[in-house]
Amino acid sequence: MWGQFTRPRTLVSFEREILAAPDGDQLVLDHVDGPPGSPRFVLLHGLEGSSYSVYAQGMMMLARAAGLRGTVLNFRSCARDPRDVTRWLPNDRPRLYHSGETSDFDHVVRELARREPETPIVAAGVSLGGNVLLKWLGENPEQRLVCAAATVSVPYDLSAGARHLACRIGRLYTRHFLPTLYAKIAGLARRFPEVAERVDLERARRARDFEPFDDAATAPLHGFAGAADYYGRSSSLRYLDRITTPTLCISAQDDPFLPSRVLDDVRDAASPAVELVVTPRGGHCGFVAGRHPRRPGYWAEELVVRWLAEHCGRGDGR
Repeated sequence: MWGQFTRPRTLVSFEREILAAPDGDQLVLDHVDGPPGSPRFVLLHGLEGSSYSVYAQGMMMLARAAGLRGTVLNFRSCARDPRDVTRWLPNDRPRLYHSGETSDFDHVVRELARREPETPIVAAGVSLGGNVLLKWLGENPEQRLVCAAATVSVPYDLSAGARHLACRIGRLYTRHFLPTLYAKIAGLARRFPEVAERVDLERARRARDFEPFDDAATAPLHGFAGAADYYGRSSSLRYLDRITTPTLCISAQDDPFLPSRVLDDVRDAASPAVELVVTPRGGHCGFVAGRHPRRPGYWAEELVVRWLAEHCGRGDGR
């Protein structure tokens, strides 16, 4: 909440690229310049985020200062109009994005590696984007495209997270996210008859928690049998044991998106390549640090960029 109300969304300027997706849609990439040939930092944002999310701006600014070039992959339907960042840009195909959708990231990282085969690539994911990144790493244990990865506030067990969000402070998040998610689904249904046939718009509209919404809309739109099938097949928890890439995972015990007991399961499931850092406080993507409210630091973002810079040979910040 601190970040939403106090942090700027225009710390860096972007060079926008529209990349064709294999299915005929368009993927929106926002790049931050840096020294030619320097390593590239690819960031995956969270639910309903974008390159203009406060943590994305913060990490891109830190990455540039560390001598890295940056790229934010805006998930489908999440890219913002640079002339009016309150407006989403719709995608061209009858689908959106979800917590287990890894094909777009795979396409992007392979394209970046094809363009500059000698350039090291590191990747970070926040919340939903972190779940996508960990799932991709587990799906591709032999990959050599990304040399190191880091995540912040991942909802490792989507079913447990959905139930946790249905209680207490979690309801503040659901009230924030569900209206925009419903608007996107309804917009797709108006444009594509097959979407209207597949999803239950009325049930999605009435949903007050993520599980009934995902059961009525997210799951059927993307080919899952229901919310349970979607959560089971998309949760990154089941992929952690296959990860071979050096990976840093940061979570807080008071994260409203996930019961803290799941972090014990994460620790037990993770391969030796995964370093799990758990703090008592930090909330969801918060980790606000410092003593002066006008000059706060953002501990997790700073640690992610520093750790990734070290793992691609840029630990000196040059």
